[in-house]
Amino acid sequence: MRRVVITGLGPVAPNAIGAEEFHKAQLECRSGIGRITRFDPSPLRCQIAGEVKINPEEYIDKRELRRLDRFVQLALIAGELALKDSGLDLEKEDRTRIGTLVGSGIGGMETWETQSKVFHERGPDRLSPFFIPMIIANMASGQLAMRYGFMGPSSTSVTACTTGADAIGNAFRVVQLGEVEVMVTGGTEAVVTAMAMGGFDVMRALSTRNDEPTKASRPFSASRDGFVLSEGAAVIILEDYEHAKARGARIYAELVGFGRSADAYHITDPHPQGTGAALAMTGAMRDAKINPEQVGYINAHGTSTPVGDKAETLAIKKVFGDHAKKLAVSSTKSMIGHLLGAAGSIEAIASVQALVSGVLPPTINLTDPDPELDLDYVPNAPREQQVEYALSNSFAFGGMNATLAFKRV
Repeated sequence: MRRVVITGLGPVAPNAIGAEEFHKAQLECRSGIGRITRFDPSPLRCQIAGEVKINPEEYIDKRELRRLDRFVQLALIAGELALKDSGLDLEKEDRTRIGTLVGSGIGGMETWETQSKVFHERGPDRLSPFFIPMIIANMASGQLAMRYGFMGPSSTSVTACTTGADAIGNAFRVVQLGEVEVMVTGGTEAVVTAMAMGGFDVMRALSTRNDEPTKASRPFSASRDGFVLSEGAAVIILEDYEHAKARGARIYAELVGFGRSADAYHITDPHPQGTGAALAMTGAMRDAKINPEQVGYINAHGTSTPVGDKAETLAIKKVFGDHAKKLAVSSTKSMIGHLLGAAGSIEAIASVQALVSGVLPPTINLTDPDPELDLDYVPNAPREQQVEYALSNSFAFGGMNATLAFKRV
């Protein structure tokens, strides 16, 4: 099994674009949450979200944009940033040995909504011929492959909010097994739309702190009242260690473990004791061949929901025992909200940057800690602390769980 390292980072988040700016935003505790501007949210109980402030025309030709749903647009931008950051000279690379695996939990929701209106108001003949290619979830991977001529394996992951972590984990295996030298991988999501917001809103899953949007996502707080929906994308470059070393690449960190499990419990709620989450964390450490005491930081799934944060805390205690109180645990969703299918990949980037910089990202808005949740959540300010191993947790509707394990180099 080959060693796998991270050589490129491409975050497109509500609070920052690009690796350097994204890391700076975390250290500044910068929130990307605000009142929705992409449509009129006034009929909804939740009127806030994390929107990406970007002009796609700066990255993608205007004519091409009309044929791409926003989730693909964001993925292409993240991919470009990650490839540029990696320093890969594609003219010197064998593109049959580069693959793509970018997931999306929902796919082309915005296109689905607009084309549904066309269908009902103007008839089927007026639908766009690009309707189907624009909505299918694998198109982010496909478009990246076509844009750069990558002819290695091209696939996708669709596991709701575990998607981003699942995609990275699956790509990790492809490189480990020597099928390719490089995988372009991550997650993307663009569902800050009226219908998607309405669907989550009617479930009572979202925060309704509309008057204080930057304080609405408050993981582990007693006053947490639901998650904040966000859009965005994150692509990372996974590379065979020997290949990266041979080309003199800058190596951010090593990906050493991937664990996954199912709660087999409920369509939306996590297992109340965090059983499945515990299995995923244990699996990642077993895969990495490390002991719980070697882990210094966990980037938590930490959605700011009453049941989710409690279940994750219990899972961490179950897995780490006495060491749980010595762990630093934080949720970057406090600053950027929940990117659904892109959450696991943007949080993987945050975890890698914590290892590289020796500074842990905070959980902001933790002003009223829940007395039942008693771990070290790195409250309200970043912390200088060098750790050797970090875990990144992602959990999802349907009971899916995934954990990635990273090692400092």
